[in-house]
Amino acid sequence: MTPKANKKLSERSPDQSYMDILDSDTVPSPEFFREGPNPDVENKPVLTSRYHERSFFENEVKYVWPHVWQWACREEDIPNIGDHHIYDCVGKSFIIVRTKENEIKALINSCLHRGRQILASDGNLSEFRCAFHGLTWNFDGSFKENPFGWDCPDWNGGAPDLPEAKVETWAGFVFINMDHNAPPLATVLGPIPKHFERYDLANRYKAVHVSKKIRANWKLTTEAFMESHHVIGTHPQGLPMTADINSQYDIWNDYVGRQFTAHTVQSPHIKRICSEQEIFEAFTNTGVKIDLVKNPEMRVPEGMTARTFTAQLFRENLKNETGHDFSHAGDAEMVDSLLYNIFPNISFWAGMVFNTCYRFKPNGLDPDTSIMDIVLLKPIPKGQPRPKPASTTFLDFDEPFTDASDELGSGLSMVFEQDAINLPYVHNGLKASVSGTVEFTKYMEAKLRLNHLVTDRMIAEGESKE
Repeated sequence: MTPKANKKLSERSPDQSYMDILDSDTVPSPEFFREGPNPDVENKPVLTSRYHERSFFENEVKYVWPHVWQWACREEDIPNIGDHHIYDCVGKSFIIVRTKENEIKALINSCLHRGRQILASDGNLSEFRCAFHGLTWNFDGSFKENPFGWDCPDWNGGAPDLPEAKVETWAGFVFINMDHNAPPLATVLGPIPKHFERYDLANRYKAVHVSKKIRANWKLTTEAFMESHHVIGTHPQGLPMTADINSQYDIWNDYVGRQFTAHTVQSPHIKRICSEQEIFEAFTNTGVKIDLVKNPEMRVPEGMTARTFTAQLFRENLKNETGHDFSHAGDAEMVDSLLYNIFPNISFWAGMVFNTCYRFKPNGLDPDTSIMDIVLLKPIPKGQPRPKPASTTFLDFDEPFTDASDELGSGLSMVFEQDAINLPYVHNGLKASVSGTVEFTKYMEAKLRLNHLVTDRMIAEGESKE
């Protein structure tokens, strides 16, 4: 069911809706920005124990992670035949390798003899040799050499080929799934390929990659980036330019939800009317897209809104930087947060300026810690070769996001750090909870509740097959 334009759901803020904001835009955005499906998701609390209890985590490792599509790397990370990338998740390790110009494989990174991890780092090799006893496979996973084949009668003197995970690609991303009977990636992505056609992520390049360890369960880290109403508590500097509780939330299927949050529009939490100049300055001071402002001392022209002015400014400056024409891009596509969430742990930003991509996963087999990966994709300048993808900046638990301000920018790194500061306190608070439950809002956190329902279903289905 798709609600009619401008229909306000009873659960949402009584202030203007996101679609009301779209209606006032000078340059309209595509029709798919309008409200999507909003199914009735069971509204009941979840147990706090599922965020820290080892037995629940072990069920996720056993029944969820082996059956979901995981973003392993970008195609540009392995452009040449023989290039490989190591992807690890919940104790499993994979060699993502380009075996042909148009073929990528995900090989299990474990020697079939005594189990040693075959490779520990990215690179380019013609063969994969286990450093323990010397068993060797070709880079496509086919068996090559067993130095003691004479003593391996079960293998007829050789060794099996390396096992593979399922591989599919979309928009320059390489996805893997350990379950060869899993539904196709397209089924999971739902509307995303169609909605993202305008943004051509395959022809953007990885300008930034930051990987941060966080002392919180992976679900908490994921959920912190699935709603916008935490702005008032976590990012108060953003209130003059963020229509936080005006955000639109849609659920397309069990796997895909989205949140659209308007920027350059003040929050209803601010009771006075901010001037358009105040809104513009608040936006530029966040530093999220400061590179495209160029001159923060600019004045919003008389009679023009900060939203119209900023979108226009970004179109011009982005054209000057890349050579591409953005005159067709809607105001929302230039300035808003347009976030699509993919179960269980991936988020992609739509839009024209740059595309932020999030990946959240457990830190090894520890239910109490997680890893957050942030990738920024930028347009390839017209007529220029694809820039080399950025190397990864790794931040340990006690290294703040602001240590990566050179990569992320001062404003954006500060925003991420504000989020990261919260998460250990949330994790520890859930352990200390007296009620033992987490209460979710009905509208703004419906996708969070759905993720838990899908997780429970996958665990139940897995247990029933045993």
